[in-house]
Amino acid sequence: MNLPGTYKRIGFACKYMHEDQTQKKKILEEIQRPLNTRSTTVQWLNRQTKEVAEQRLWDIMEHNIQSFYNLISYVGGLPNELRMVRLGSDVLPVYTEPTWSYFWRKPDVRKYCETNFAHVGAKARELDVRVSMHPGQFTVLASDNPDIVNRSIEEFEYHIDVARWMGYGKNFQDFKCNVHISGRQGPAGIKAALKRLSPEARNCITIENDENKWGLEHSLELVDDLALVLDIHHHWCREGEYIEPTDDRYKRVIDSWRGVRPVIHYSVSREDILVGHDDSTLPAMGKLIEMGHKKGKLRAHSDFMWNHAVNDWALSFWDYTDIMVESKAKNLASEKLHKYFYERERNFIREQSNQESTRARTSKVYTT
Repeated sequence: MNLPGTYKRIGFACKYMHEDQTQKKKILEEIQRPLNTRSTTVQWLNRQTKEVAEQRLWDIMEHNIQSFYNLISYVGGLPNELRMVRLGSDVLPVYTEPTWSYFWRKPDVRKYCETNFAHVGAKARELDVRVSMHPGQFTVLASDNPDIVNRSIEEFEYHIDVARWMGYGKNFQDFKCNVHISGRQGPAGIKAALKRLSPEARNCITIENDENKWGLEHSLELVDDLALVLDIHHHWCREGEYIEPTDDRYKRVIDSWRGVRPVIHYSVSREDILVGHDDSTLPAMGKLIEMGHKKGKLRAHSDFMWNHAVNDWALSFWDYTDIMVESKAKNLASEKLHKYFYERERNFIREQSNQESTRARTSKVYTT
């Protein structure tokens, strides 16, 4: 089932990448296409006849729902600890766009979505894959502009329609749908928007600290209202601090999940930004700023989780929480982080064994 707790997990976001990225682009596209969503634009649709545009939307709908099923099937074939994935928000393009939203309300389209998303959700539960979604940056529930709030609620509820069709939203955090606080109204704006969300949306919503205005201390103002996601990279970018999983603030984050296993988001500054940095040491924000690095560039996600010291820090949370890896290399990065953890553990055990053998030999020499 999707409720976490049976084992700890590391996940990736939205897109599948084949393990051999050296192959020709066309070959990679053919391999990866069945597991990844397609999209379209309002501009393209507006240039077509109604019939052509609707057929394109129908074709994309069929492909994308099947791609969710294929992606979950792939993730469900991975080791238990890698069975977590964020599903893409573009699964049903222009769902809330005023000109084309009518398409998604057509009875035959709704029926197709209800039937086929149900198969996707059933597959996720069958394979014990933890699934989630993350509406984009323009979903600003705490805006001071009422029109933006209205559109943001509509966009959030679109994601919840998908979750509902998949069979989620019935229980608190059986499905995670994450947004940033964003917006000038901050936590107060989130509290106001919560009252306007559907019961399923209130069960699914999580709030994440950002790297700019609304940090962890602001998220904690919502600790009694919803589940909180700690983005440890955002926190480092904003505060220059490597927060520990035993920190009282993080204990409050854990409590906000009400017994469900929490999720943190983990990313690292790009490899090509910190060129030459020792991957066995933690980057120090103050020193990086002194060297001329800009915070805006340090926020950008890396391809892989390249820094061993930062990995060790992130993995220190794994006993308490699942880890969503946010990286350009997607599943390749999450699988590599998982491999790194177990190689580190094996090396530690080997080193301990060697030390014990050395002590035993030394003791034997002295006794003889």
